Amino acid sequence: MKEQEFKIEGMTCHHCVMAVERELKKIGVDSFNVTVGSANIKYNEKEISINALTNAITEAGYQVVN
Repeated sequence: MKEQEFKIEGMTCHHCVMAVERELKKIGVDSFNVTVGSANIKYNEKEISINALTNAITEAGYQVVN
């Protein structure tokens, strides 16, 4: 398992958090802590790529920033 923190722009409330969580679950991520502005995600790097995680956050309507 690998752990990665993402800074997320555009999140303002609990509904934003739920949207990101929903997209992460869709791609098979089981362990995460999403708060307004960030997500700490544990994932199997052999099954899920960084790009897939970034795309899931983008699909929820937010932007990953460095």
